[in-house]
Amino acid sequence: MKIGLFDSGLGGLIVTHGLLRALPKYDYIYLGDTARVPYGNRSQEMIYQFTRDAVEYLLGQDCQLVIVACNTASAQALRRIQQEYLPQAYPDRRVLGVLIPAAEEAVKQTKNGNIGVIATQGTVQSDAYPREIHKLQPDANVFQQATPLLVPLIENDSLKYAAPILDDYLAPLLAKNIDTLILGCTHYPLLKQQIQARIGDKIAVIGQDTIISAKLNDYLRRHPEIEQKLTRHETHRLLTTDLAPSTGEVAKQLFGRPVQLEKIAL
Repeated sequence: MKIGLFDSGLGGLIVTHGLLRALPKYDYIYLGDTARVPYGNRSQEMIYQFTRDAVEYLLGQDCQLVIVACNTASAQALRRIQQEYLPQAYPDRRVLGVLIPAAEEAVKQTKNGNIGVIATQGTVQSDAYPREIHKLQPDANVFQQATPLLVPLIENDSLKYAAPILDDYLAPLLAKNIDTLILGCTHYPLLKQQIQARIGDKIAVIGQDTIISAKLNDYLRRHPEIEQKLTRHETHRLLTTDLAPSTGEVAKQLFGRPVQLEKIAL
């Protein structure tokens, strides 16, 4: 049984690469829905349908555990997947998200309680980050900024145009005296250096590229009934639903080295 990862596009390759380095003994399948990216401007019902399509595919590929590495899908569809779909279709499997681990890390890092979030429109509208952060720290101040242009820039290998857009997006958050910034999309760690340069070293930047491996390792330690079912051949497959001309180059940047992508249909 494998570990599956799903993202609306290629951003989750950062998380996948981190898992392969930190937990290399397991077998992985990554699925990026590049044919339908971005998810952030879709309706909640459409996001749920897309997420269910991907989760169903990965479970059908013998995944014991699926990580929804898309913040929009985690915010808008994960709870319904866990509560409605899984109990009926695959009661012995698990589907996890990436949003709660980021919220936990932000609460751990903040000193003044002012936490900023940049994310897609769908994630911001869900209010999932404020909800999860306030469960952990009720008096925290959470300031969200929708950043809809960033995913298309990344997916189209156009980071050189990001500077003025980042300036506009980050200015309102800096005005709120934040000391912690959540990169609320798995694509955004590719912009981490540009973001850190604009906000300074005194503001902690939380990217899911660096925290998911430790969180998954802890989860598997606490759930040996899941961990013992995982196969250990050290294999991985990287799947996408479309291969555009820029896909290979973007995937190489996100994964840290050249990759072999397989195109599949959902």
